[in-house]
Order: sequence, then structure tokens, then C-alpha cells
Amino acid sequence: MRIAVIDSGITLPGLPVADRTAFHRRDDAPGVEQVQPTPDRIGHGSAVAAAILARAPAVELLDAQIFHDSISASPAAVAAALRWAIGCGARLATLSLGLPADRTVMRVAVEEALSHGLLLVAARPARGGPVWPAAYPGVIPATGDARCAPGEVSVLPNAFGTCMRRTDGNPHMGGASLAVGHLAGLLAAAAPLSQAAAFSHLHGTARWRGPERRLV
Repeated sequence: MRIAVIDSGITLPGLPVADRTAFHRRDDAPGVEQVQPTPDRIGHGSAVAAAILARAPAVELLDAQIFHDSISASPAAVAAALRWAIGCGARLATLSLGLPADRTVMRVAVEEALSHGLLLVAARPARGGPVWPAAYPGVIPATGDARCAPGEVSVLPNAFGTCMRRTDGNPHMGGASLAVGHLAGLLAAAAPLSQAAAFSHLHGTARWRGPERRLV
């Protein structure tokens, strides 16, 4: 099974990366260009990839680099990465990002990806309003849930919760971004799944239901 990690790149020794590319916003024209990838300078994509492999070590990863020096990318870069993932035979793609508003170019690419049977797992922060692409119909929204140990899932009002910690014990860079990787790994381990079957699987295997209850 191939999983496209649409993120900051993957730079970890021994990770099974089947193919890689990068998308960069052009300064002199609209849209993006496909360029040679660079090492993961942020560590974000590598951490997501490690979370996937912790649950599904047999998958092949596709590295679609859209973040370069910060966790910021244009909707056009997201769209280009999704279409590249389709062409590479990806079965699932991770999107550890969230834009505060719908963008047509990204919505059209998401609809195209879903129509090709590509499962999409996207970050949905635990608090606040909706973000895109997680808010698009058919996209599987993931967020961190402190109740969840690795391998556990919760059903929350607006997302599926799961472990939000890095696999290397580093306390930084957790939350919804890492939850996307953990949830993608759980789905990959249960593959092959259709979109409907993926939602059903998460509901059926959930350890927790309803929001976290925090004690003050």
C-alpha cells in the first residue's frame, strides 16, 4: 500500500520512500512548479511518516514536499501534490495542515482525489472552527486526544481522535499534525478500505466516545 505524505519532506534513515518530489510557489507567475525535493528542514513530515510506520511498517511512502521553511503552503501546492499522489498510485494521503477558509483549487483537487478512491486524512484542531481540507465531505478529520494511547481511537463531535505524540519521545510537535500520521497508520494496517469502510472501521474500533472531560 502506498501512502502520500504531503508535508515538509521525509528525511529519516531506512524509511521506505518509493518516490519523492516537491512543489514550490513560483515568484514570477501564479500556481506552483514541481522541483527537486530538499531535506526535511522542519522535521514535521518525517515525524508524521514515523507515526504511520509505527502502525503499518509494510507500507510504501510517497514524499510530496509542500512545506519548506515553515508549515505554510499555498492551496495550489496542496492540489498539485494530491494529483501527483493519484498518478503515483497512492491509496491514502496525509494532510497535516488546515486553512481557515475554503479554496476552490484545493476543493476541486480533493474531490478528484476522493473520486479516484484516495483516502484523505487531514488535521482538524481540537478547538476552534472548521479548517480545510478536513472540513470537506469525505475527508477523514483527525485530531489529538490525550486519552488515546498509540493504536487507540476516539470519536469526537467533529473529528476522530488518536495519539498525538511523536514516536521518538520528543515532546515537541504533537497535536493534530501527529494524530494524522497515527490515524493514517491505523487505517493502512486495516487496508484495503473504501471511504465508507474507513469511517465504519474507525467508529467500530473506537476506544472512547465523546469529548475529553478535563478536571479543573
